[in-house]
Amino acid sequence: MSILNNLKLTTAKKARHVPPMLVRRRKLASKLWEQIQLAKSHKDGTAFVVKRYKSVTDRATGQRKQIETTKRIKSWWFVNEQGKLCVSIRYGTQVIELAKGKYSIEVADESALISALETVKQAVDTGELDAQITMASEHARRAFEPRTPTK
Repeated sequence: MSILNNLKLTTAKKARHVPPMLVRRRKLASKLWEQIQLAKSHKDGTAFVVKRYKSVTDRATGQRKQIETTKRIKSWWFVNEQGKLCVSIRYGTQVIELAKGKYSIEVADESALISALETVKQAVDTGELDAQITMASEHARRAFEPRTPTK
């Protein structure tokens, strides 16, 4: 009897190319996760810290080394002119238009903020905001295109 007979074998293979839309969805979903965790920690009165590694060159020796730093996370929520708590969804520096002319979600309090962010994350995971993500991505891509000199 073979040891491999105890496993469930399939014909599935790992995809070599991930579609760009899926990459964009994952990017926005991870940023939404950070916002959810930031809102939860803000509600609980604790600090939410994400660590990242950064390469630096030591000036004295000239050697490169990795140091651990904290990632700065800006909150996406704000208080509007009427004193209501609102949250805008961002893809990079671009604010996503959730519906025609609607750029933010009004919530009652911090617990409603967390549930609203979780709902938006579900919408991103299911692909409901693909068109808006594509528009924001194209806008960001245009910012990096070389400009032709004008005469």
